[in-house]
Amino acid sequence: MSCVYGPHQCGTEDQGWVAHFLIRTQKEVPITIYGDGRQVRDLLYVDDLVEALLLAEDHLPGIAGQAFNIGGGWENTISLRELIERITALNSSSPEVTYGPWRIGDQRWYVSDSGKFETLTGWRPRTDVEHGIRSLHQWIAVNHGAAAAARVVGS
Repeated sequence: MSCVYGPHQCGTEDQGWVAHFLIRTQKEVPITIYGDGRQVRDLLYVDDLVEALLLAEDHLPGIAGQAFNIGGGWENTISLRELIERITALNSSSPEVTYGPWRIGDQRWYVSDSGKFETLTGWRPRTDVEHGIRSLHQWIAVNHGAAAAARVVGS
């Protein structure tokens, strides 16, 4: 799977980085980008992933034992710098960004080819990056403070 994102995600630097950037922006904490920020990833909205998994189940046993890439594809790519631009537009102000050195093993680009799965099931992601990021941004704005408080209470 590519970079899965969406509501209910409280991401970290390494997992859920879209949510991580949005949460840090909301908390007015600097975002660290390793490298030049031109790294490209394809994003997969969580609802599209759930749909893919349900379709996979519907197509059993015909697809059993096969490996598939599931991702947002070329249509849903974004660089780290482009995400910062989208966050700036959503908030009407720029988050503070610091740059660190490239991390060993960090890919310059990663884009999933879900063509095999699409051919066998008819699935394609339906949520574009703009809508998905806006939806996650709204969820974080409304719920992240409550989610953080619930984690503290549940500790």
